[in-house]
Amino acid sequence: MTQKKSYALPIAMMFALFFMISFVTGLPNPLGVIVKNQFGASNFMSSLGNAANFIAYAFMGIPAGLLLSKIGYKKTALLAIVVGFAGVGVQWFSGQLGSFTVYLAGAFISGFSMCMLNTVVNPMLNTLGGGGKKGNQLIQFGGSINSIGATIVPVLVGILMGDVLKANIKDANPALFIALGIFALAFVVLFSMDIPEPHLVTGAKSTVKDKHSALSFRHFILGAVAIFVYVGVEVGIPNITNLFMTTSLELGGLGIAASVAGTVVGTYWFLMLIGRLVGASVGAKISSKAMLSFASILGLIFVLLAMFSPVDTMVSMPVFRTDISFGLAEVPIGVMFLILTGLCTSVMWGGIFNLAVEGLGKYTATASGIFMVMVCGGGLLPLVQGFVADNVSFISSYWVIFLGIGYLLYYALIGSKNVNQNIVVE
Repeated sequence: MTQKKSYALPIAMMFALFFMISFVTGLPNPLGVIVKNQFGASNFMSSLGNAANFIAYAFMGIPAGLLLSKIGYKKTALLAIVVGFAGVGVQWFSGQLGSFTVYLAGAFISGFSMCMLNTVVNPMLNTLGGGGKKGNQLIQFGGSINSIGATIVPVLVGILMGDVLKANIKDANPALFIALGIFALAFVVLFSMDIPEPHLVTGAKSTVKDKHSALSFRHFILGAVAIFVYVGVEVGIPNITNLFMTTSLELGGLGIAASVAGTVVGTYWFLMLIGRLVGASVGAKISSKAMLSFASILGLIFVLLAMFSPVDTMVSMPVFRTDISFGLAEVPIGVMFLILTGLCTSVMWGGIFNLAVEGLGKYTATASGIFMVMVCGGGLLPLVQGFVADNVSFISSYWVIFLGIGYLLYYALIGSKNVNQNIVVE
């Protein structure tokens, strides 16, 4: 009898890479508050660091997918770690120079790394889980680890910056040093580990031209658009909410201290952690379609409640703090509803990815690269939302979020059906 091979170590490594992705990707959000005050930037300008990080996906997504096919998961991930170390290093250097331009360059370089790592971890976990519900379940577990890093970053940087009016990028150095240390450790561990290479194209296969591609599948194309929209929604909610809270009353904000706002935004990512743990626990029993549909409907309800709730109605909201304890923060009830959307966005990535690559077979690696191109939505959609916030109001900007979630509901119910099952994928 053939003994079933254990993939525990590769799965654990993918989970660790998920943490790295969220920690580094989360830095531009609280840093945006710092640069807004340090350089006198607008809401639009302060979102450029986040935009630079995600726009890098548009440039690196396709090359990352090709790298995955040519050199495999392990070498692609190692290269991504080196690039990420350089990107965070440049962001640290921007603090020494006090340069907004250098800061943006560092965020852009970091985005290349995050794109490459995402290209590795998602298809890897989906493959190790055998696709379907099990593949979705592993991605949800990976997403839970991702949420831990995302929860820590805004709270940590919020506390480090103290008085937001006096803070500068140098105040975030401890968080940047943590990121550099994580990259160095991950490189050493991954270098010494064997990783399965299910989609590595070698020999004669690499020279055979195929008349079909991942783009031959309608459900994948619509899924790629869904990822663009989803990442924009996931990032836009905490990013703009952070700016909304920390902007002064005179400028249309709420005038909440950065340290308090950091714990509130950190709670959004903590709720994403909770949601992903729940999604992972039921992922083997509930289909991705049902999970994404329910999350989208609930998200639409929360956003509507947030926009139409009175700003002067305050609630004591439980928040997650860096000492791994909970406290209370006095916030408008609408802010609480926005933070609660973290429960909904938590399971969307895994559901969309699982639905979009279902039935793609040999096209999965390149599909993952295309997917990563569309992650640039995390930089572009918040820019649109920031533009609306500057020119109309913070509350009105959440219509951008509402429309985005509406599309995700459409994809779950209609767009995710594979209508190209006649294409050979082996």
